[in-house]
Amino acid sequence: MIFQRTLLTSAILAATVGLAACATGSGSDTQPKASLPGLIELNVLGSYKAPGNVFDESAAEIVAHDAANQRLFVVNANAATVDVLDIRNPSAPVLVNTIDASREGASANSVAVYGDLVAVAIEAEVKQDNGKVVFYNASDLSKAGEVTVGALPDMVTFTRDGQKVLVANEGEPNGDYTRDPEGSVSVIDLANGVDKATVKTADFRAFNGREQALREAGIRIFGPGASAAQDFEPEYIAVSVDNTRAWVALQENNAVAVLDIENARILDVLPLGFKDHRMLGNELDASNKDGGINLRNWPIKGMYLPDAMASYGYNGKTYYITANEGDSRDYDGFSEEYRVKDLQLSEAFGTEAQRKELQDSANLGRLKVTGTLGMANDCDPSSSATDVEKDCVFGELYSYGARSFSIWNEQGQRVFDSGNDFERITGNLIPHGFNASNDENGADDRSDDKGPEPEAVTIGEINGQNYAFIGLERVGGIMVYNVTNPQNPQFVQYLNNRDFSADKAAVEAGKAGDLGPEGLAFIRAEDSPNGQPILAVGNEVSGTTTFYGIDVVGDSAN
Repeated sequence: MIFQRTLLTSAILAATVGLAACATGSGSDTQPKASLPGLIELNVLGSYKAPGNVFDESAAEIVAHDAANQRLFVVNANAATVDVLDIRNPSAPVLVNTIDASREGASANSVAVYGDLVAVAIEAEVKQDNGKVVFYNASDLSKAGEVTVGALPDMVTFTRDGQKVLVANEGEPNGDYTRDPEGSVSVIDLANGVDKATVKTADFRAFNGREQALREAGIRIFGPGASAAQDFEPEYIAVSVDNTRAWVALQENNAVAVLDIENARILDVLPLGFKDHRMLGNELDASNKDGGINLRNWPIKGMYLPDAMASYGYNGKTYYITANEGDSRDYDGFSEEYRVKDLQLSEAFGTEAQRKELQDSANLGRLKVTGTLGMANDCDPSSSATDVEKDCVFGELYSYGARSFSIWNEQGQRVFDSGNDFERITGNLIPHGFNASNDENGADDRSDDKGPEPEAVTIGEINGQNYAFIGLERVGGIMVYNVTNPQNPQFVQYLNNRDFSADKAAVEAGKAGDLGPEGLAFIRAEDSPNGQPILAVGNEVSGTTTFYGIDVVGDSAN
């Protein structure tokens, strides 16, 4: 059974009621907060901004903590480095060194730390070529070794015991879609030390020839001429509590792969299904031309398409959380993106007059959907000979992302989804910034795309309770939930360290606070420089890395 909770207000919003009338908050409030008593509270400790003009240059992305030396490693794609911050005083972090990824390839995509070992995933100069993972000693940043992995290593993580390193090799195509490498997951065994590390690569070739059956099961395989192995694009990895399995997000495919870590073998690919936005509790704002905040039910299905994942244990079982960002394939050689107003709809959407009204820009007309699902006639949207807008008729519409986070059990069954919480909560607390973009201020800008775009997630244990911290990439800010019981999460707090009153010049000058949270790292109290739990956040648009102290504000027992 899937549980959905709406925790900020006691009333359940009706399907067609917007939030503007009940919104609270002030246009001058740059750090909106809301929390339930008896839990935890985040407060900003300090922040570091990468030097130079780094606005919208991805100067702070993935972050990883080195407890022994009290340093934070921050992927700086703009400089092709991993920046090393001294965080002994988290209120005033200082840059003390860098790792130059360009010496090893093109740029770093991800970083992870275990003990005195730092692992950096580095893509090749030609992204479709195999990349590498380079290991460094955390204490002095000397190079400890390297191994070759698959194409476009996009995420790296250690198993919980530090014995293995897992790498999500995304294998994205080039711009004109003439070269599409296979996606894969590399398993690096460190049992005999870095200098004797071995690599096994789990590929998806066993699924080749089964593409149609996989599609019928709800898994998206739609790249032009792509096999399953080429089409699957590993994005993120969550490890089981016993280190035997991992779940791998296949974002564009709306699926999760199950990895046997010891044997480096893909056991299964599980479809994530779709979110029915006709259901009470699943309302969304689907237009940036509707004059404000309007959460309504619509005849569309949301593809979960998760980015980040995180896992934790409950009653001896592993559960994993997905941040349901949404993503599309939009290349020069192939694009799946269309606006509803440009498509032909079947009579499943009503009479001609009703369809016309539905496709008005103030309704569903502006919403971006995929042209690869929901066809009511015989057309092939992946064929270069197909004009999707003229040749295809759609009986169903599928939008990008679920505007939520979900919790899944080991079998890939969804046990919780946050429904419309993110849009409802931000609409109440920051109506002046509702569904804003991350590169300029102004409300409702992203409603026709993917809304708040939950991008990042991490989990931290505090006083025996597990908390999920979810970063919203577009509007910004951190959502906090107590997820100890995976079937009954509780909303705790939303905090946004962003100034929504800043004008365009101030935003681009780096004077609007944190923009575009990309990577999160939870630091336990026993590993923290100041003795309290800390959340570190890399913000890719503002180029800032911000540290939140986490205070226990009451009895956190269930």
